[in-house]
Amino acid sequence: MNRLVSRDERETAIDLAADRLAFLVLAFGLLIAVMYRSFVLGEASWDLIGLVVLAGAAGYVYRLQAGVATRRWLSVRFLTVVLAAVAAAALIVLLTGR
Repeated sequence: MNRLVSRDERETAIDLAADRLAFLVLAFGLLIAVMYRSFVLGEASWDLIGLVVLAGAAGYVYRLQAGVATRRWLSVRFLTVVLAAVAAAALIVLLTGR
């Protein structure tokens, strides 16, 4: 592709930072919408949670294909998922009394 103006590393870094910020706003916005639908409207929000999980999985697969996912990174990701599952189970027990 023929570019009119060449890009430097600073512009690329700014673009990546802007994309990261946009993803964070979108992900947390969806989580707030899920909380509203669940707590206020009493509706199930699995479709929106699925979008957040799918977006995270897409980034994970991209990192694996690019070969930048190190063993330490994978172990931190796994530990985070396990801790989130334990916290969710604890909340279910506390809120439902089961």
